[in-house]
Amino acid sequence: MKKVFKILGLVSLTIVVGVIGFLTYLKVALPNIPVKDIKVEITPERIERGKYLAYHVSLCMDCHSTRIWTEFSGPYQPGTEGKGGEVFNHDLGFPGTYVAKNITPAGIKDWTDGEIYRAITSGVNRTGDPLFPVMPYLYYNKMDTEDIYSIIAFIRTLKPIENKLPASVPDFPLNFIMHTIPKPAEPTPKPNPSDKVAYGAYLCNASGCKECHTKSDNRGNKLPGMDFAGGFEFKLPGGIVRSTNLTPDPEGQLISYTRETFIEKFKAYSDSTQIHQKVAPGEFNTPMPWTMYAGMNAEDLGAIYDYLKTVKPVKNVVEKFTPTK
Repeated sequence: MKKVFKILGLVSLTIVVGVIGFLTYLKVALPNIPVKDIKVEITPERIERGKYLAYHVSLCMDCHSTRIWTEFSGPYQPGTEGKGGEVFNHDLGFPGTYVAKNITPAGIKDWTDGEIYRAITSGVNRTGDPLFPVMPYLYYNKMDTEDIYSIIAFIRTLKPIENKLPASVPDFPLNFIMHTIPKPAEPTPKPNPSDKVAYGAYLCNASGCKECHTKSDNRGNKLPGMDFAGGFEFKLPGGIVRSTNLTPDPEGQLISYTRETFIEKFKAYSDSTQIHQKVAPGEFNTPMPWTMYAGMNAEDLGAIYDYLKTVKPVKNVVEKFTPTK
């Protein structure tokens, strides 16, 4: 009997050592994504394009500025552009506490362009550690290299804001799983805007539409076959808000829009009277950054509509808002 226990003990010890070795490998060896030796030339054209992407398409200024959650759609607070500090934690349904970084020159002055490129497209920070994919690098991963260079050029011109922030703290086992998520950039050329559907698909990816408009399971995995079908839950102070079904299902919301009314829906929030609408405690609010997407030009919004009309229709009736009781 003692021999049996001894064997079982050795087996258990072997398993424990194996698990520890594997977890150590994940922490030390991954993500193994080298920094590219690049130097982005800062030109007026790149700054203009990067500003457009950062404010109105890829929305860097959405998460990396201070948002005013007492107002509809949480518009950013002027003067906080790029300072970081937005927190994504358990209260919002995230597995850990994640803090958006300071991306002004005060926060990234020591970063090389290659390090910034890797962070945007692969989700790996300057020290080689992975970023939680609330930073939508899995979408930016496929953006045209020139568009990423334009974003880098633009954020280099932001007003420096000193803002020291705490480190993000992922829950177990995500603190290990995160090391397996980053991957090398897989850039795709930006389609010609004349190809409305292809160009709309590119913009949809650059905007991360699928991320918020696809329902996830309790572990954050996107449900198969539910792309763009809505139902993703956001826990806000006033209650639970769910994203809209963007597929062309006969019972979905997209079907009620023409191309023109779809564009007008966004452009309505470019009116100054729509940007700072107060929301009382317990009333409906939304994380959908309407006031930022409103700055996207009509051609780009129309292309996104054209693309969404081609995605697979998925029947998914969404209860938009469940107020806190």
